[in-house]
Amino acid sequence: MPIEFVPLHPLFAAEVRGVDLAGLYDPAALAELRSAMHRFAVLVFRGQRLDDPGQVAFAERFDGHLHSKTGISALAANRFGNEALTDVSNVDADGQVLPPDDRRRHYSLANRLWHTDASFVEPPGRYSMLSARIVPPVGADTEFADMRAAWDALPDAMKQRCEGLRVHHSIAHSRQTLGFEFSPEEAERLRGVEQPLVRTNRATGRRSLYLASHASRIVGWPVPEGRLLLRDLVEHATRREFIFSHSWREGDLVIWDNLATMHRATPFEDARYRRELRRVTTLDVPATT
Repeated sequence: MPIEFVPLHPLFAAEVRGVDLAGLYDPAALAELRSAMHRFAVLVFRGQRLDDPGQVAFAERFDGHLHSKTGISALAANRFGNEALTDVSNVDADGQVLPPDDRRRHYSLANRLWHTDASFVEPPGRYSMLSARIVPPVGADTEFADMRAAWDALPDAMKQRCEGLRVHHSIAHSRQTLGFEFSPEEAERLRGVEQPLVRTNRATGRRSLYLASHASRIVGWPVPEGRLLLRDLVEHATRREFIFSHSWREGDLVIWDNLATMHRATPFEDARYRRELRRVTTLDVPATT
């Protein structure tokens, strides 16, 4: 059966049909999915049968270089025993819903801010692959913003202003904006890195804004001025015409390009309903020749 791509938004995102990711080893099919990522930036796969080892194995086949030290690892041990598998859940090690005052819950609340995964490391995150295992019976969607379209829609004067700028990214910054506190040792492990404000896709040449709640300041600018520009750009990039919202079903796996999109979780009654997802993120390591 040929792979079918069904667009989900006028600008980006598509549902992929005719693919079983657990059994996908064919190099040509994997290359077709990578090519589709350049076009759509977000791909939705329904009804997948991936367990934890299978999800990690697929990520390795798809892109190869896994991010194995995520931000939450600075606070607690990984309950899966594999730091490449990020726990995007609201439960503890025993599967019980976290109470409202739990520190891990407070840390995860920042996922409701617009962000891009692993912008705070070098090389930065490229593809994230999020698998839905338990979905609550209420809306708990994920929204995506197309940062390529956002760049295209900027006035020429603003594009010129953004050219060449570098931004410091730290996952500690995004949490601290909500009042989360880190110990000195935690803050040191999460001190972050600099990234360009504008990125270019090596395969297509298409340009995109590279923004996130992790973006703390523009390098070389007074902090207030830099943060105002970053805020203006985020407001521009998250206009409704640039946003696709995904409603989760159990068995969904969604892949997105962190260098071309931002995303955020939407609120739900997380102290009442259980929600469990697993994420694997790859790093943007250039191919060697």
